[in-house]
This record gives sequence, structure tokens and C-alpha cells, in this order.
Amino acid sequence: MPVELIRAARLTDAVPYAYASVVPAGARLIHTAGACPVDEHDRLVAPGDIAGQARQVMDNLEVALRAAGAGLTDVVRTTVYVASTDQADLVTAWNVVRARFGDHDAPSTLLGVTVLGYQGQLVEVDAVAVAP
Repeated sequence: MPVELIRAARLTDAVPYAYASVVPAGARLIHTAGACPVDEHDRLVAPGDIAGQARQVMDNLEVALRAAGAGLTDVVRTTVYVASTDQADLVTAWNVVRARFGDHDAPSTLLGVTVLGYQGQLVEVDAVAVAP
């Protein structure tokens, strides 16, 4: 089921995401837990490396979505968390996340936070998706 991404003519088009998304009637909603930068052995990947952790987070998010019968193009919104107060760090994580979504620019919120759940964790992404 295709997700409809909405752009608002009265809002800036300079942002790299849609402002809203519409879920088709009858679709199953999928809510993911925050994908973390840990491997299958519960080891933190890429300590101190925001881009490296963002890549692992997106790998893990894709695995979770596939297990639920969806993929990145089925995502209707994300929240990206970065454990930093430096805007450049947020942009680094954002660039990795957005690149993985390609042309599917679902609405997203990017947040700088003080700490995340794992010792040394710098990035986390949660998502809402649809599946038939």
C-alpha cells in the first residue's frame, strides 16, 4: 500500500522531508521500537562515531521493518535522536538516515538529547510504517 506524502504549498520547500503522510484505509500500522546501534550480540557498534552508529541503526531498523512485513518505503514518519547538543552532530546523523530513505522523504523529527539507553550510544531512530 503506497504511503501518500504531503507537501504544503504554504510551508517552505527547502526541507528534505514531507510535512505529513496519509496512511491508506485498511493498512496495518507498524510501530517500531527505537533502533539502536548494537549488533546481534548486544555490542555497541562504532563507539564515538555518529555516522557509523547511524548506519547500524538504519540496518537494524530495516531488519525490524522486514520482520513486520514492511520496508523503508512503507515508513510514514520517523524520530531521529542524537545524543549531542552540537547541531553538526545532528546533521551528520540526519544525512545518513535521509540517504537510506532515498526519495521516500517521510515526515521526520530530529532531536538532540542528553543521553540514550546504551552506554556510548549516540543515535536512535524509531518509525511508524504501514503494511497491507
